[in-house]
Amino acid sequence: MTQKTPLYDAHVKLGARMVPFAGWDMPVQYAGVMAEHDAVRTNAGIFDVSHMGEFEFSGPDALACLQWLTPNDVAKLAVGHGQYSLLCNEKGGVVDDIIIYRLEDTRYLMVVNAANIEKDWKWVQTHQKGNAKVTNRSAEFALLAVQGPKAMGIVQKIASTDLSNLSRFACTWSKLNGAGECLIARTGYTGEDGCEIFVAPDKATGLWNALLDAGKPDGLVPAGLGARDTLRVEMKYPLYGHELTDSTNPIAAGLSWVVKLGKPDDFIGRAPIQKVKDAGREIALVGFEMIDKGIPRDAYAIVSNKKIIGAVTSGTMSPTLKRAIGIGYVPVAFAEVGSKFSIDIRGSERVAHVVSTPFIKK
Repeated sequence: MTQKTPLYDAHVKLGARMVPFAGWDMPVQYAGVMAEHDAVRTNAGIFDVSHMGEFEFSGPDALACLQWLTPNDVAKLAVGHGQYSLLCNEKGGVVDDIIIYRLEDTRYLMVVNAANIEKDWKWVQTHQKGNAKVTNRSAEFALLAVQGPKAMGIVQKIASTDLSNLSRFACTWSKLNGAGECLIARTGYTGEDGCEIFVAPDKATGLWNALLDAGKPDGLVPAGLGARDTLRVEMKYPLYGHELTDSTNPIAAGLSWVVKLGKPDDFIGRAPIQKVKDAGREIALVGFEMIDKGIPRDAYAIVSNKKIIGAVTSGTMSPTLKRAIGIGYVPVAFAEVGSKFSIDIRGSERVAHVVSTPFIKK
């Protein structure tokens, strides 16, 4: 039985094509993936991401608990700021990729992926330390993402406070027309400017409609999971279950910037991550463009001299570049820009080459 977000009826009313995703009925597209993708790159799009999960950490040991659970340095977070981070297991693999916001001195909000809510919740409960209260607040929030060059201007139209000084990954509370008090975080998953808005579920439809009305003159369109995926692939942003798994070492995934091995606090997975850092990674996550025709897809083999050397984790026809692009793991010897290999596309080897990423330069 799939779950429905508070905006399900609004999506159906707009003619969205609904599909099951991570146990939820979600809109994959409205007018079409290409049109929605282009709108986000040039104007703005609004996404329903209410299927994401939220855990609150509070109490005197909230910081110590998060320092143990995550490899990034939560101690460096000022109130009203957030950071991208990970939950890692004892082998250094990735349990999930997350964002942590510091709402108050001893109160934090962790945002987790929809497909991993139950797994992450069990993980946090099993591994938490000290006098910290951890609350699963996933059912208490709907989450809307407004993304694109015009996104912040649109949100500002219905906000009670000035958002112009809200920096990247910062968050603030503001009253929004039709929704009351909301948490606004200047984050996103598209490579464009924008924000994600945490709102009470019973206020979500009012906020959705208020934003669509406010953004109509600016070309704001509703956008689905299809465009969300092509947008993140163009930026080489990882998707859990594809670029990141329980066996993925963050160093191999190119996430060494998230892992603060120098922080004074120990964290889960530190030793195996340090080992890969010291020895050097054997494989690397690369972005590539197809030279031959064909679109790479998840799990397609990457081949060199008739031998499988790696696997595609994500691929698409880039709506912006009008070229087929992909992401995948290869031995470090093939990770340099310009390196060539082939993608096995339904039994036919098609040539590709490694390019610098993100594919779209911002």
